[in-house]
Amino acid sequence: MKNFIKYIMMKRECKYRADILLNPVAPHITEEMWEMTNGIGHIYQQSWPKYDQTLISSNEIEIAVQILGKIKSHVTIPADATEEEVKEIVLSDDKTLAALGDKPIRKFFYAKGRLVNLVI
Repeated sequence: MKNFIKYIMMKRECKYRADILLNPVAPHITEEMWEMTNGIGHIYQQSWPKYDQTLISSNEIEIAVQILGKIKSHVTIPADATEEEVKEIVLSDDKTLAALGDKPIRKFFYAKGRLVNLVI
C-alpha cells in the first residue's frame, strides 16, 4: 500500500516511465495504471525510455556513519572528497556528535564512497 501511495504522488512523466519499464514484468496492471494516468494509446505501443547519463550521475553521495559497528547516522559528502574532508564533515554532524558523547575517537576508518566507522 505504501508503494502505491508513492506511485500516486509521482509526477506524470515519472509515472509514464515507470509504467513503461514495468510493462514487460506486469503487463495487465501497468496497462490499467497507464489508463488511470490518461496515457495516450496502449502502453505496449510506447517507445522505451532513452538512457541519459546526466540523470544518474551525482556530485554528492550519502554514506553511513558507524560507531562501534552500528549505524548511527548518514551524511552527504562530495563524491570526490578526501579522507580529511570526510572526517571533518562526519565530526560536524549532530547525530554523530550525540552518539559519541565525550568519548575520544581511537580509530577512524573510511571505506571510500561507502561508510565511515569510528572506534571509541
